[in-house]
Amino acid sequence: MAFWNHYHLPSSVDEALSLLMSYAGQARVVAGGTDLILELQQGRRAPVEALIDVTRISEMTRIEEAGGYLGVGAAVTHTAIVASSLLAQKATCLVESCGVIGGPQVRNVATLGGNVAHALPAGDGTLSLVALEAEAEVAECRMQNEECRIEREWRPMISLFKGPGESAVDQTRKLIVRFRFKPAGDGEATAYKRIMRPQGVALPILALAVWMQTSGDVVDDVRIALGPAGPMPMRATRAETYLTGIPLVKDVIPQIADLIVSEAKLRTSRHRATAEYRRELIEVLARRALTLAYQRARTGEVVPEGVGLG
Repeated sequence: MAFWNHYHLPSSVDEALSLLMSYAGQARVVAGGTDLILELQQGRRAPVEALIDVTRISEMTRIEEAGGYLGVGAAVTHTAIVASSLLAQKATCLVESCGVIGGPQVRNVATLGGNVAHALPAGDGTLSLVALEAEAEVAECRMQNEECRIEREWRPMISLFKGPGESAVDQTRKLIVRFRFKPAGDGEATAYKRIMRPQGVALPILALAVWMQTSGDVVDDVRIALGPAGPMPMRATRAETYLTGIPLVKDVIPQIADLIVSEAKLRTSRHRATAEYRRELIEVLARRALTLAYQRARTGEVVPEGVGLG
């Protein structure tokens, strides 16, 4: 049985979108294929007419710093992210989250854009992008006078999700091109921690990403992303508000955890964990990730932890 009939390797975003339009909803974008190909093989997705491989589009495979932003192409692999010294220093949580996805073989081909497009509320790279307050550049072909006009727009991360496994980006006619976010500056740092089953290849039982800005001992600003804690990646806004303007001392961690729990929509998964167990993990993860980001922000010393363990 053929899962697709045609396979294309466009060299530009315009060409990829034109190909998508030509198949009128019967083509899908592919990069690493670690999710899509399995879904086709296992019958969880119907066969398609064509696959559009975006791994030869140069702007989608670059990591760069320009115009006050760090940019990461949607077709950049997790291995490339882990190997980037620029991201290790200025977006540490992204390196830490991409470094624990699957095993080496998966990280060598799986991409950041694929992680986001799959729209799982526990996507490791996705949670870090939410904490980094990243934006995604989404391109689409709009037909005008029978001609394809390519339009692009920057969208906040949370706007890319409808629900668990349901992307708000129509992947039969739109393309996530790249992501951008502000690099960590002086007094700023990030961290990512997760708890998972021992086999090292599954989605996390629970994961937490943090971006933090400090001056002296005081937390000036903080962003906390958690998943799975609802139908899409969650920002713990109550905990963020509480922590802003005070030092991160040991006594405040339980209160932060309680505030995160108050917003989280935890559920029981028979394959991973109960809601009650996840609730207990929130304080553990908050302590680990917040403390690490706080130390990094105050000292400026950053060494990514836990990468490449799968």
